[in-house]
Amino acid sequence: MSEPTPSPSSAEETSQPRVRAGRPDGDRGVTRAERSERTAALVARLTDATPTERDQIVEQVILLNRGVAEAVASRYQGRGVAREDLVQVAYEGLTKAVHRFDPSTANDLLTFAVPTIRGELLRHFRDHSWTVRPPRRVQELQWRVNKKIEELEQNLGHEPSNTEIKTSMGISDADYQEAVEAFGCFAPTSLEQPAAGDSTTTLGDFIPEDDHDAQASEARVMLSPVVRRLSERDRRILQLRFVEDLTQAEIGEDLGVTQMQVSRLLARILDDMRDELDPDAEEGPSSRSTRSRR
Repeated sequence: MSEPTPSPSSAEETSQPRVRAGRPDGDRGVTRAERSERTAALVARLTDATPTERDQIVEQVILLNRGVAEAVASRYQGRGVAREDLVQVAYEGLTKAVHRFDPSTANDLLTFAVPTIRGELLRHFRDHSWTVRPPRRVQELQWRVNKKIEELEQNLGHEPSNTEIKTSMGISDADYQEAVEAFGCFAPTSLEQPAAGDSTTTLGDFIPEDDHDAQASEARVMLSPVVRRLSERDRRILQLRFVEDLTQAEIGEDLGVTQMQVSRLLARILDDMRDELDPDAEEGPSSRSTRSRR
């Protein structure tokens, strides 16, 4: 239920280079305390560093804390976005945080970096991961629901129930249901999924291969205006041939013409209709010869 949803705030775009996935040598076997201590020491040097030194320090800080970015990204796996994409977005969030961090106002980079990474991930879901994009109001409600779930999990020590979430947020059953139902917009249900339990029938098996009714309806919509523009005689010929299913000889008797004339009239009527439906279509040899005999 705890699908990631977009933050209502907009993100500042960055052109930072993409970071390679994988654990750097300097981050192997480093404990949380050691990483925090080394990060603080590096950040402290930023104040008096030259531009060249600053770039080098920033790169070291980013590489040292890549594991933090990966840990944040792991919380959003299995929700419709590939793990590699999540990790890359988390790296970009870490890079932004390091570049924006001001050591004169705070001494704990990760306190600033983790929310920044999480925000980048949520914005990625908002901007790039919707299969079906719900209204903005629903997106923002989802974001609030997820924030509340995280808060309640920390306070209660367990995953909150639907009732606890709705009561804490003060929202109606309808609003909560609308937000929950839109969670599937990130990753649509696979058509290969079993229709029920251990059934070998998949959801895709229920999709008809050929919907004759739909095709007939589409044909009527396309042909109606074309047929209305025909002469009364031409419409009569089409009625006799394709509705009443008369032969060309029988149509000739009805109209007082020969069977050959009926054949030529039908060919001309059908060619005219094709031209109206697709005026850019190339004419075949039979169509050109038919026109030449009119």
